[in-house]
Amino acid sequence: MPVRVSEFSWQQTPAAVFLSLPLRGVCVRDADVFCGESYLKVNFPPFLFEVFLYAPIDDGNSKAKIGNDMILFTLYKKEPVMWETLSMPGVDKETMQRIREKSILQAQEKAKEATEAKATAKREDQRYALGVMMKIEEEERKKIEDMKENERKKATRELEAWKESQRQAEKQKSIPRKEKCQRGKQAEERGAPKPPSLPRKAPSAARLPQRGRNWENIFSEKLKEDSVPAPRSAGNIQISFTPRAFPTALRESQVAEEEEWLHKQAEARRALSTDLPEFSDLKEEEKNPDWLKEKGNKLFATENYLAAVDAYNLAIRLNSKIPLLYLNRAACHLKLRNLHKAIEDSSKALELLTPPVSDNANARMKAHVRRGTAFCQLELYVEGLQDYEAALKIDPSNTVIQNDAEKIRNIIQGTALKSHD
Repeated sequence: MPVRVSEFSWQQTPAAVFLSLPLRGVCVRDADVFCGESYLKVNFPPFLFEVFLYAPIDDGNSKAKIGNDMILFTLYKKEPVMWETLSMPGVDKETMQRIREKSILQAQEKAKEATEAKATAKREDQRYALGVMMKIEEEERKKIEDMKENERKKATRELEAWKESQRQAEKQKSIPRKEKCQRGKQAEERGAPKPPSLPRKAPSAARLPQRGRNWENIFSEKLKEDSVPAPRSAGNIQISFTPRAFPTALRESQVAEEEEWLHKQAEARRALSTDLPEFSDLKEEEKNPDWLKEKGNKLFATENYLAAVDAYNLAIRLNSKIPLLYLNRAACHLKLRNLHKAIEDSSKALELLTPPVSDNANARMKAHVRRGTAFCQLELYVEGLQDYEAALKIDPSNTVIQNDAEKIRNIIQGTALKSHD
C-alpha cells in the first residue's frame, strides 16, 4: 500500500490558499499531480497525498511548483471567503469516491474540449495557409503569363521589323531596273543601235526566291534552331548518407533528447563492476549483464520466476543503469504477486528511460502497463488508470490497452464488478 503523507502546512488569504507539502526526493518527472475543483492529489511512489478541499477552487489558474524536496501549491478560490479548514469535514468513503469520480470526469471533459479547440485552431491555420498558398500560386501564374505575353509581343515586333527591312531592300533593287529600261527606250527613240545582248544564264534555284515562300515560317524556324540548347556533358554525382541510430527520421526538435539517450546507453554499457571481490568466482559469461538478461528471459518463459529474479538481480548488481533489467524483473514480481516491488521496478525503469525518444517508446509503454497492473491489483484503480492512459499516449492504436483502460474506468465509476486475475 502507498505511504500516505499527513505532514503539510497551509496558509490562506480571502483569494488564495498556499499549501506546502514536503516530499523527500521529489522531482518534476516522477511526481503525478492532479488538481480539480474540490480534489487535490499528489502521487509520488510510494508516497500518496490527497485532500478534499473545503470549497471549490479555480483549477485552471491554480499552480504547483516542485523543487528542493518540496511541492508548493497556489490555489485560487472561486469565492473570496476565509476557509475554516483546508479539507472538507466529515467526509465518508462514498463521498470521497464520488468526488474523485466527478473530478476525473471534469478533467476528461476539459481535456476533450482543449483537444477539440486545438484541432479547430489547427484546421483554421491550415485553411488560412492554404488560402495564402493559393494566392501566391495565382500571383506566380499571372506573373508567368505576363512574361509570356511580353515575349510574344517582343517577337511580333521583331518579325514586323524584319519584314519591313525586306520590303525596303526589294524597293532598292527595283529602282535601278526602272532607270535602265528608261535609258533603253530613250536610245531606241534616237535610233542608236542596241548593244548585243549577252546570253543570260538561268538563275539557280537557290538564288531565286520561290513563289509563295513564307518568310515568316523561315524566321520562326531560325528562332527555334537558335533556342535549342547544347547537349549536357556526362558526369557522376556522389551521395553520402548520415548514419542513423534510430528508426525514425531525424528531427531538429529531438536531437538533444536522442543524443542524451545515446550517451546514457553508452555509459550503461561501460558501467560494469566485475572487478569487485564478490564477483571473482563467477564465470566469464556470468559477468555479462546481457547474457544474464537473456538467461532471465528464458527462465521467465519456462515460468521459473524466482530463478529469473535471481538472474536479473545479479545483472543489476553488475550494471544498475540498464532499464530493461528493472522492467523484466517487474514482470516477474507481478507473476509472484510482489506488487510493491513491481511498482518500484517499473518506476525505476521509467526513471532510466529518459529522455523519451522513439527508441525507448515500447519499453516506456510496458513500464506504464506493468505499474498500472500492479496498482489495480492493489485496488488503486485511479493510479492504475493514469498509467494505462500514459501508455495509450505512447501507443494510441493498441486495442488491448484500450480495452483494459475501459474496464478500469467502469470499475472506478461503479458500473462493473471488480475482478482480478
